[in-house]
Amino acid sequence: MSAPGFWQDQAGAQRVTRQLNALKRTVERILDLERRAEDAAVLLELGEEAGDAAVAAEVRNEVAGLARSAHEMELEVLLAGRYDSHDAILSFHAGAGGTESQDWAQMLMRMYMRRAERRGFQVEVLDVLDGEEAGIKNATISVKGDNAYGFLKAEKGVHRLVRISPFDAQARRHTSFASVDVLPQVEAEDEIDIKPEELRIDVFRASGAGGQHVNRTESAVRITHLPTGIVVSCQNERSQHANRDTAMRILKARLLKLREEEREKELAALRGEHTDIAWGHQIRSYVFCPYTMVKDHRTGVEVGNVAAVMDGDLDRFIYAYLEQRALAASGGTPEGW
Repeated sequence: MSAPGFWQDQAGAQRVTRQLNALKRTVERILDLERRAEDAAVLLELGEEAGDAAVAAEVRNEVAGLARSAHEMELEVLLAGRYDSHDAILSFHAGAGGTESQDWAQMLMRMYMRRAERRGFQVEVLDVLDGEEAGIKNATISVKGDNAYGFLKAEKGVHRLVRISPFDAQARRHTSFASVDVLPQVEAEDEIDIKPEELRIDVFRASGAGGQHVNRTESAVRITHLPTGIVVSCQNERSQHANRDTAMRILKARLLKLREEEREKELAALRGEHTDIAWGHQIRSYVFCPYTMVKDHRTGVEVGNVAAVMDGDLDRFIYAYLEQRALAASGGTPEGW
């Protein structure tokens, strides 16, 4: 960072600074674990001398917490994929079912926003298309933080909800579906090469809430990538320029995903047919009635506290998935959590 000309490349300097800060946070966590372990050892000695059973119980709880924290850090080391350290872009799409599914899609968006806040990540709403009565038809958010994509990529797939519908006058039980898509956010400007002639850019008036300025001016932007047919839009910002920048970020992420999928197809052709069950059509079910349970169909992890999960408590599912993937890669068998 002290090298001549380092700060002249602002984009490169920001990437290096971010990597340095991430490494500093990792070192701080390791030092914190060491301090906690030393404190627990001292407390154990004092408890043994005093013969205090309450101290022994406190030490057991602290050791269990230390073991879990160490295990989580161990799993984070496994996030060595090319884009695992990147920020993430999450998209939510309501399935068939009208208002019920649209409400479920909005519930999922809130759940992931709460999870990001619990982790200290930054969340930005990039685009939202509201439902006619309630919920959302689709939405896109950005999640910024250490290994955001590495953690959240496990959440890609179809999520199922079973509950008594608040939109049903007869209070019947409904099953709804919504999908979550997760993309890495491209950092380097030259990582995805997009030529101006490959784009069709349309501007239009934003719909829905946003104030008089948003609704009276053509600030919303829709970008079509002609070679692939990918269409992205953004209408949340007040200016056309800001909406265009945001739409380009989403487009780059989707083009990156398309490129990675093409690479995977080439590899699959070389190694023969292979199906990764972790990316099945239905990865998790959230049951509100007749009982309460959230079950991940890939790892078998079940949680009875639905309210906590919907408030963003997803680490148990995410870490179990990472553990399963790691053990599968090494030829082991997942032990569960």
